[in-house]
Amino acid sequence: MTNPAANSFRVVQPGPMTLVQDRGRYGFQKLGVSVGGAVDIDSLDLGNRLVGNEQSFAVLEILLGGLEIEFARRTIFALIGTDANATLDGVPLAVNISYVAHAESHLVLGMVNGGLRAYLAVDGGVHAPEILGSRSTHIASKIGGVDGRPLAVDDVVNIGESNSSNASGLVLPGYEPESSMVGLENFTVRVVLGPQDDEFSEAGIDAFLSATYTVSDQSNRQGLRLDGPEIESKTGRYDIVSDAVVNGSIQVPGDAKPIILLADRQTTGGYAKIATVATVDLPKLGQASPGASINFSAISVEESQQLLADHTEHFAAAQIHKLVDPISLGVDGELVSVGVADNGEAKIADVDGETYPISIDEYTPAE
Repeated sequence: MTNPAANSFRVVQPGPMTLVQDRGRYGFQKLGVSVGGAVDIDSLDLGNRLVGNEQSFAVLEILLGGLEIEFARRTIFALIGTDANATLDGVPLAVNISYVAHAESHLVLGMVNGGLRAYLAVDGGVHAPEILGSRSTHIASKIGGVDGRPLAVDDVVNIGESNSSNASGLVLPGYEPESSMVGLENFTVRVVLGPQDDEFSEAGIDAFLSATYTVSDQSNRQGLRLDGPEIESKTGRYDIVSDAVVNGSIQVPGDAKPIILLADRQTTGGYAKIATVATVDLPKLGQASPGASINFSAISVEESQQLLADHTEHFAAAQIHKLVDPISLGVDGELVSVGVADNGEAKIADVDGETYPISIDEYTPAE
């Protein structure tokens, strides 16, 4: 993990918490090993697609922004998730576009704007050691990523082998992650009631489905603690014989306030679960900041499955496009392909297939 001769990047500033994450560590929950992985899977998948990676490749998950890295070699990269006012060598970047960074380029993220997490995908993937089939960092068990911990100043992180056919300047028009559509101030999460909804009174279930809950500042990658009306149980008790939990399980502990379990959840739990979040809505929760308001809407298992199938099909069907349509110009007897574009967030230029952010200053000659 610290070979500067390899394709890599050096961490100049890590921000509040930057972790290596992929889709998670599956098949080991029976041994008590958490699945982990990115909490905003939509952003992970989009980033990998924009830089030409396989779906299983690892990225950086950047909490609140503040990351600065220096690339050792030419690297294609994309920022996804919430906007963090990022720059490459001082030039503003847009999210959901792949760019080229040259050797010694500095990528700097400011603080996030509206959401909670930004993601950085690089061509070849973040190349941390695989542990139990995943590169994901799980801090509590100190496994995965870089020594099972958040990135630190002067870490040198290797990048996997690049796909030479990959291009920059790519976008996926017509598709946005579910998490990017959330204003993150007030949104609705669809749930399937159960598996222990029969432990709650009718008034308790009505309160759960009609009240507005607020994300507490005690939330983290393990789960979102919610403040709001109490959820009444039938017996006044909330504990059950421990059984399995999943990503999106909504437990109600003794304080009668719901907790939505997320990627770093434990594998079993002893509190009654009033509902389970529809898989398609889980990425929204990965971007829910403290203070965000959440309402719950009950749907059936079949509706949840159809929503996920439709979402997956839409993502698969969306076609990658080059944002810039370049033209060929003769320069010193040679043809050069050049073009510029403005997507409303940032300006970019394409030179011989390489896409870079640019800044344009207007100049008015003196009369």
